[in-house]
Amino acid sequence: MPVRQALCLLPLLLFGVAAVRNRSLLAEGFGQLRTASWPWLLAAAGATCLTWVAAAVTRQGAVIQPLPKARLLATQFAAASANHLLPTGLGAGAVNLRFMTVCGVPLARSSAALALYLLAESAGRLGLLAGLLLAFPDALRLGPLLPGGSAVPLLGAAGLLVAVAGAGALVRPLRTRVSAFVRKALGEARSVHTRPVRALALWGGSLAFPALQAAGLAAVGRALRLPVPPAHMALAYLAATVAVALVPTPGGLGSVEAALIVALVAVGGPAAPATAVVLAYRIITVWAPLLPGALTLGALVRLKVI
Repeated sequence: MPVRQALCLLPLLLFGVAAVRNRSLLAEGFGQLRTASWPWLLAAAGATCLTWVAAAVTRQGAVIQPLPKARLLATQFAAASANHLLPTGLGAGAVNLRFMTVCGVPLARSSAALALYLLAESAGRLGLLAGLLLAFPDALRLGPLLPGGSAVPLLGAAGLLVAVAGAGALVRPLRTRVSAFVRKALGEARSVHTRPVRALALWGGSLAFPALQAAGLAAVGRALRLPVPPAHMALAYLAATVAVALVPTPGGLGSVEAALIVALVAVGGPAAPATAVVLAYRIITVWAPLLPGALTLGALVRLKVI
């Protein structure tokens, strides 16, 4: 079988494996949706769709060269599925890197744009979290967000970063390549910020993306009548996603689901309704778009868009 045909079928195979492994979560999540208020669920679905638009705007803001708008948006939809089917961050990064190179952006500039996107998205998420913590200083109890024994993984991650940085500083070929990439990335960042439209797209999209995700969780919370203010639910979402990035949370539901449940409880939500909200939210934002996204990913590979 040709390699491209195999790559077209790979997303569907990964989707089937993920669906079988999480069948109990899917059954319980769909069961929760039956008791929810549909107008709020439609609002959550709309916010989810807008996250792909925000991601496309941010991706365009990270690179000077104009990208084809329709294909860029389709790529973000497919990249979201790839991000859930592969280890966190690798799927979307690989899809977007391939898309930019196919569009004629040199590999070095594509890599710099990818790094700038990740930096802007992280800064936007942390900025929104800091703003909500300042606005609602007593809404969140931070202690439960870090599970017991999390100090060891944190120290291990910090030690790994120090070791990698030390290796990069001591090994001359590696140091030369890293220095060249950093110079290229800084040059691309300066070029982007000399164009107000690109800078606005980069930073506006990086703020809109996590804000829309948090709004989706708040809408699902209202749909299932969770007794927590929407702003506090948004704060819980941002805190949970930052905590997951710092410390992988073990558990049967997965790190994101477990952290979201803990965060909603930390802002005052009862445990059982918080679990129902998280399951319904993940159905809307992950599982419902996953199969169409996998089909789109296969189609983009077949059409040589990526």
